[in-house]
Amino acid sequence: MKIAGAWGWRILVVVACLAVLVWLITTLAEIVVPFLIALLISALLKPFVTDLVRVGWPKWVSIIVVILAAVVVFGGLVLLVVMQVRSGLPALEKETTSRIKVIQDFLAGPPFNLTSSDYSKYIDDATNALQSSSKSILSGAVSVGSTAGHVIADALLTVFATIFMLIDGEGVWKWSVRLFPKRARAAADGAGQSGWTTLTRFVRVQIFVAACDGLGVGLVAFFLGLPLAVPIGVLVFLASFIPVVGAIVSGAFAVLIALLFVGPVPAIIMLAGVLAVHLLEAHVLQPLVMGNAVRVHPLAVVFAVAGGSYIAGVPGALFAVPTIAVVNVMVTYVARGTWRGTPGTPELGTEGMGPRDVGEEEAAEEVVPETGHQPQ
Repeated sequence: MKIAGAWGWRILVVVACLAVLVWLITTLAEIVVPFLIALLISALLKPFVTDLVRVGWPKWVSIIVVILAAVVVFGGLVLLVVMQVRSGLPALEKETTSRIKVIQDFLAGPPFNLTSSDYSKYIDDATNALQSSSKSILSGAVSVGSTAGHVIADALLTVFATIFMLIDGEGVWKWSVRLFPKRARAAADGAGQSGWTTLTRFVRVQIFVAACDGLGVGLVAFFLGLPLAVPIGVLVFLASFIPVVGAIVSGAFAVLIALLFVGPVPAIIMLAGVLAVHLLEAHVLQPLVMGNAVRVHPLAVVFAVAGGSYIAGVPGALFAVPTIAVVNVMVTYVARGTWRGTPGTPELGTEGMGPRDVGEEEAAEEVVPETGHQPQ
């Protein structure tokens, strides 16, 4: 009972602290989310900056070149999607009109037996509903405008945070380590370095996995003759940054497009292609590539995504897996205790933190009861 009680109150305190932390994160989401996005972008770009500096480039030139290259790649991807949508929009409108005609003919037969007057009635009812709810629509438009303003502000915060992390991320980390007591600085520094390495690996591997998903689904859509095959592939690529769930949802959208604009048989083939890509990710890419990079079990990935989405929606699902991976590595590093034999670095403000130093401090504080003198 004593052991159970001791564990019980400690667990309650830890859970309470975690609950307060989650509450703070959700309350300050407009600040936390841009910071986390900047952290992921920095983890992706920082190795390239380090490589350029290593070969002799000035640091500020390396940062500018890497940021411009990232902007060019992202902008090129967006431009490709826009061009594909613009070029395929006339054919898509024509195909949509024909599909609507097919659906109307289907609904005109039994058991629906809908006529043109029924369609006119439904359109009038929808128009009256829109007019009656114009006030709520106007307030919704104002809310959308406010949300757009928040999005712009968050984007600026993300850009500035990314730039400053690339410029002086090491200095920010050293300052953060100095907030810990001296005896804990070696552990905090080593755990943070291990977590940063894991985060860097996760971002690179996740981009590779998402590219495989987008390329696979995009190729299937292209060979089936689906309209907007390239935007579908890009959508799958972006959605795959949410592990497991993102590829399934975006794949379902591709199947729906195939069903509406091509037919049921191509939709079945599209479904088989999406399932094949998903099985490749689940049984090959996630265990072999992602598992070796972050060492998180696939079952933990699924529950992390589900829990993150339940707590914080899409941002929670996006950041759940990297958070679990980084926390797992940091806790493992601290629990391993190898940092106890590592002297603290002068830059962090730590003094010798090896076992010998700790033992000397404890010996200096020890007092012999009989004489009251310190031991020699």
